[in-house]
Amino acid sequence: MKYISTRGAASVLSFAEAMMTGLARDGGLYVPEAVPVMRKDDIAALAGLPYEEIAFRVMRPFLGDTFEDDEFRGLIAKAYAGFGHAARAPLVQLGPNHFLLELFHGPTLAFKDFAMQLIGQMMQAALAKTGERITIVGATSGDTGSAAMEAFRGLANVDLFILYPHGRVSEVQRRQMTTPSEANVHALAMDGDFDDCQARVKDMFNDFAFRDGVRLAGVNSINWARVLAQVVYYFSSAVSLGAPHRAVSFTVPTGNFGDIFAGYIARKMGLPIEKLVIATNQNDILDRAMRTGSYMTDGVRPSISPSMDIQVSSNFERALFDAYGRDGGAVAQLMAELKAGGFAISQGALEMLRATFASGRCSEEETVATIRTTHAATGEVLCPHSAVGVKVAEEHLGAIPMITLATAHPAKFPDAVEGAMGLRPSLPARMGDLYERPERLTRVANDLAALQAIIRERTGP
Repeated sequence: MKYISTRGAASVLSFAEAMMTGLARDGGLYVPEAVPVMRKDDIAALAGLPYEEIAFRVMRPFLGDTFEDDEFRGLIAKAYAGFGHAARAPLVQLGPNHFLLELFHGPTLAFKDFAMQLIGQMMQAALAKTGERITIVGATSGDTGSAAMEAFRGLANVDLFILYPHGRVSEVQRRQMTTPSEANVHALAMDGDFDDCQARVKDMFNDFAFRDGVRLAGVNSINWARVLAQVVYYFSSAVSLGAPHRAVSFTVPTGNFGDIFAGYIARKMGLPIEKLVIATNQNDILDRAMRTGSYMTDGVRPSISPSMDIQVSSNFERALFDAYGRDGGAVAQLMAELKAGGFAISQGALEMLRATFASGRCSEEETVATIRTTHAATGEVLCPHSAVGVKVAEEHLGAIPMITLATAHPAKFPDAVEGAMGLRPSLPARMGDLYERPERLTRVANDLAALQAIIRERTGP
């Protein structure tokens, strides 16, 4: 299995190399040269299996010879041992043909745990074989950072730096990043918004002297291994509703497009997904792009669903790569235009995207109303991101079962949830002392040189 860049000018890599590299040296994102297709009988055979075995069968064809089968099964078992639900990703029925996929039973109460816990185990195993040490730098709008901290804290071969937008994450998200005491993890509160944090991470990857000097790696959803791990719960949930003999649809609250792109890969693998619905909050660039064909940034407006407060959706580049017939030069041109404010999607590419994806938008007022009405009708308490998904999903319900991804536990956003329904969600008992733990963070300017100086200082001999 080989991996190629969406911009067509970087080296072809193995799975292990793509996982450790993160962003390609031409600025693109790695994707499989070809997506393996599962036979219908093999998909049907997933029914009733433990989540860990489904993960092994879905992911194994993408790994090449990176891990032996027994070794990979052991890494999966370690990754999910700390999840708080035996099913790992259980389904809850909200109404006729509408199901909620609860992805918040991991150690940091968000869907990012599914990928981050596994990639932490895979990276550490690969590094232990060589004795090498790497520096991971990531940007977060809230959940990626806390999941990365939990996955990499205390690991022997990794230094981890997480950039988050100062004052623009929830208190729970911030404390999950700033309270780990292990010396190898560092929370950097950066001035600006998530797009600024993400841009500085990409700048570091594109500074090859710095990148090579600190052995830079990435765990944002620019890392293919992150996307791959998220493919699994599309299979586990769809099979539980009758796939492959029955088609399903998914609605995904998304800002950076990684989670819904995982669904796109599941569809290419042969899972009968009728439609993938993009659900955006008021920062609705993805919905506008799907409706108008114009991808134009217009500034981030802070919302009660802050993990989706994004205008530059990195993983959309992977979808564009396929929509433009895997023409790396065309994608590179679009990304150059994006730096100047945006681009127009060609008619043919837009038709391809619309054949696979639908989209919708949820305002702040609609998010609040959805939290309130869903709780009243079903007893389910939604985080504001999941509420965005539920509201948009309700606009696309039909004969095909709809699965909406619940991406975070409501207790990660207690102020927003309490404001909507009058009840304050409590943290699970294992996290009950989060507000008492001492915080450790560094406030930083939106300045590449300053960030690089901090990273060099803390990773140097």
